[in-house]
This record gives sequence, C-alpha cells and structure tokens, in this order.
Amino acid sequence: MTEEKREPIDKVVQPIQRFILQEKAGGIILGLSVIIAMILANSSWSEDYFHFLEHKLGFVFNSIPFFEYSIHHWINDGLMAVFFFVVGLELKREIVGGELSNPRKALLPIGAAIGGMLVPALIYISLNPSGEAHHGWGIPMATDIAFALGILYLLGSKIPLSLKVFLTALAIVDDLGAVLVIAFFYTSDISFISLAMGFGFAFIMFVGNKMGVRSILFYAIFGILGVWTSFLLSGVHATIASVIAAFMIPADVKIRENLFVERIKKYLNKFREVDPKSEIPTLTNDQLHLLEEIKIDTNKAIPPLQRLEHRMHPLVTFVIIPIFALANAGVSLNIDIEQLFSTNIALGVALGLLLGKVLGVVGFTLLLIKLKVAPFPEGMNVQNLLGISLLASIGFTMSLFITSLAFTDPEYMVQAKIGIFAASIIGGVLGYLTLSRSVKQK
Repeated sequence: MTEEKREPIDKVVQPIQRFILQEKAGGIILGLSVIIAMILANSSWSEDYFHFLEHKLGFVFNSIPFFEYSIHHWINDGLMAVFFFVVGLELKREIVGGELSNPRKALLPIGAAIGGMLVPALIYISLNPSGEAHHGWGIPMATDIAFALGILYLLGSKIPLSLKVFLTALAIVDDLGAVLVIAFFYTSDISFISLAMGFGFAFIMFVGNKMGVRSILFYAIFGILGVWTSFLLSGVHATIASVIAAFMIPADVKIRENLFVERIKKYLNKFREVDPKSEIPTLTNDQLHLLEEIKIDTNKAIPPLQRLEHRMHPLVTFVIIPIFALANAGVSLNIDIEQLFSTNIALGVALGLLLGKVLGVVGFTLLLIKLKVAPFPEGMNVQNLLGISLLASIGFTMSLFITSLAFTDPEYMVQAKIGIFAASIIGGVLGYLTLSRSVKQK
C-alpha cells in the first residue's frame, strides 16, 4: 500500500493543524490576545488603539445610514453573536445526547454551576448594594470555558476524564445562565414588533426542522437575516438570537450508524472493483460518482448541528474570541489606586469570582452529594473538586462581555476588568497547582 502523497505545503500546514487540534490551543491563543491587548493599551500606540475601536461602520442607502455602529460595537454584538451561536449548538448537543441528557448525571454539574453563579452575584451585591456599580452583579457569574479547559488539559492525561467532563458540563450550564442573565437583565428598551418578528423567523426555522429541512443555507438565511437582525433592532441583546437560532438546528441523523456502515462498505467494494487508470492521476467517472455518493451519505449520517459546531468551533476559538479579547482586554494600568478603589466594583468582581466560585461550586456539589442526590463522579474527590472550582473562577471572555453591557462609565469598566484579570490569574494558577498536587498524590 502506497503512502499518502506529501506536498511541500504540508510541512507548513500540518504543524499548525496539530496545534489547533490540541485542547489547550484555544486557551493559549486567548492568553496571547489578552497580553497583546494589554501591551497596546499601555504603549505609545494606546491612543491609536482605543481610537481605532471607535471608528464607525455601517451601510448607507439613499444617503440614510443603516446599522451604523462602532467597530467595538460590531465586535461585541456581531462577532460575539457567532460565539453565542456555537455556545447554543454545544448546549443543545449536551441536552440531546451529552452530559446533560441524563438527569441523574447532569444534576451535579448543574447544581455546581448554579452555586457558582448565585454565590458570586451575592458577594458582589453585598459590596455594591446600590447605584450604577450595582449593575455589575452579573460580571462574576461567568466562567471562561476556553481558558479553564486549556489549563486543565495542560495537566495531560493524568487528569481523570470525569473531571474534564464535569468542568465542561459546569461551564456550559454557566454559559446558559449568563445568556439568561443577559436576556432578562441587560437589555435596553424593547421593540415588541421587532421581537415578534424575530420569534416569527425562529418559528419558521423550527417548522423547517420538523419538516426535515437540513440545508445549512436555509437556517443561515432565516437565522442571520431574520432572527439576529430582528433581535438587534428589538433592544434585546442580539446574542440571545444566536442561542435561539442554534436551538432550531436539527440534531438528528437521516441515516443510522448501522445502515451507514453497510452503505459505505458497498461503495468501497464497488470502488475497489473499478479498474482505475493508475498511470493517470485523475479519477474515472465511476469513481467520482461513488465518492459523491459517499459524501452525500456521510452528510446524512452527521447531524447538521454537529456539522455546524465542528466547522465553526475553530473560527470561534482562533478568530472571534481572540479579536474580542484584543478589543476588550486592553486596560491602561496608569491608574490611581484611590481611583481604582473609589467603588467596590474591582473588589466585588475579584472576590465574587475567586471566593464566590469556590464556595458556590464546592458547597453546592458537596451538599448534593450529602443529600444523596448524586454521587461523586469516578476519580473526583474534594481536593480536585477544589481545583476545578478555582479554574471556574477564570472569567475573562464572558465576564468582559457582561462588563461591556453593565457599565457605560469607562472608569467603572476599568475597575471591573482589573477585578476580572486579578481573579482569573490567581484562580488559574491556584487551580493548576491544586490539581497538579492531587495528580502527584494519586
């Protein structure tokens, strides 16, 4: 059997592909983006950096501007809508056939996630009970799944699979909680006509799903031009539209696994029987037809939801989230300490994430186990649960996003970001050390 032909470009592409396939790659790229943003915000280019994000982009028809927003706004409402669409796809996949599909197995990470959202919010509210600073109570509720899992995967295969599954499920439920918080508490004046139109387009997607429509183009047209645009005009944050649209994507297959295997075997046997012209690098018409049949049946055997998630995940991980970090993580460190603590925003965010996540995740998990609602997953104990809860205190992407919704005062935004960075760095380091120690003891 001859080996696969290797081209010169493979020497460049394959190392990049191997890096992208690593679970920790997303966390590394996100970390580098945050560092670059901080460097830009504290360099001689800082004025150009901040000014660039305020440039307006939009459409003009008959001298009338439409959708004219700043670059910063387009990133937070446009690009992040794609991020939330993938979050919605992940949520639906977990509910349909993942860790959240089994109620008993799902109870523990769901309870941990609820505790990890409630306790941080309560800590923040206790320190910021009134005024504009009070609006930031949703900031410490979020967990950055890319960073948290990236650090967890740095520890390699010695970490029990149950811990990775638990943290993934916890972070996904946490994302759902953040979406609901944004929907109900961080929206502006609502246009019910636009909102009704958005739900109308979502209903069309739902009907298409039930009728067996599997065209990605169909869902893209009604999801982007219909649901997302309507929600953008309604006043409800457009990222909610992305999650709703994601839940309308079909999650079933047209060909079951056993039938798919049988068909592929037949195609391969026929392909083997065809007499190819070995001296010619092209294929015969019969071979092309068989390969096309294999491609069609393969698409039928993959749920559109998973096909979309698989294709879009690298785009979100390596393009959208880094761009978001570059646009939002830049904080000038030339600040007065008294100004930083002129409110309790930084303290509320930092303690909410670092202390609140640990108390919430560990406390609610142990309570559920004590009440015999659910057992400890295999390989998990109190020590590595503590390590997981510390990783859950890494807020970054989601916390920065909610900060942009909670505050309009630049000073308050800076205070919140400092709190996010401090808690995320400390939580990440302590989480890594705690889990590393538990692995060595084991």
